[in-house]
Amino acid sequence: MVQVCLNGRRGSADGAGVPLSPEAIARSAAEAVAAGATDVHVHPRTPCGRESLSPRVLAPVLDALRARVPGPVPVGVGTGAWAEPGPAARRNRVRTWSVLPDHASVNWHEEGAEEIAGLLIDRGVGVEAGIRSGTDGAARFAASPLASKVLRVLAEVTDPDPDTAQESARTFLADLGSAHGRPVLLHGEDLGAWPVLRLAGRLGLATRIGLEDTLLLPDGQPARSNAELVTAGLAEYRSGRTEGG
Repeated sequence: MVQVCLNGRRGSADGAGVPLSPEAIARSAAEAVAAGATDVHVHPRTPCGRESLSPRVLAPVLDALRARVPGPVPVGVGTGAWAEPGPAARRNRVRTWSVLPDHASVNWHEEGAEEIAGLLIDRGVGVEAGIRSGTDGAARFAASPLASKVLRVLAEVTDPDPDTAQESARTFLADLGSAHGRPVLLHGEDLGAWPVLRLAGRLGLATRIGLEDTLLLPDGQPARSNAELVTAGLAEYRSGRTEGG
């Protein structure tokens, strides 16, 4: 499984290819799926570009995506702490969602993560447990009563150094252990994104790529779109598979 991460915390200053409006998000997602992505992850934005979990912001984005993206392709959203001013506010937003995503990522090191994850599960939304290297997320997840109920673990390697990111990823995966038997999606960030993606290919793990994680193609050239990153990502993933574990 290769997920496309459409925008994340990036904005218009990061380039015209970063989709922000519902229409741009839907168009970018459709192009990425046509290029081979099998799952979509997005951070909805207000008209002024601010990330938000408001149902009035979320619903138009999900409606636009489902009108353009083929039905079998799941669509997920982020629930990062930066999108709302506290865990209680995030829970209230999730409670009032009128249109539900297929899944939502929850950063396990953030305050109130388990409560938000439990609420999402109760509402029938799959949970991606976001475990970031360099945080206590792995330890919290290991002790969580919800760990066996999540859709998958989103293993986020934060080492941006392309020379060390793979080794950091291997160490991180060892810290995660069995991940309570849940599937693992492994990905990196910025200059570490490509070596970690190739490692995911070698290990046969799910992965993701998109403008949220990197603005550059493997050769260092700026990516023009999420679809271009997905095309390159699939090629890099397959090359990793041929290298073996």
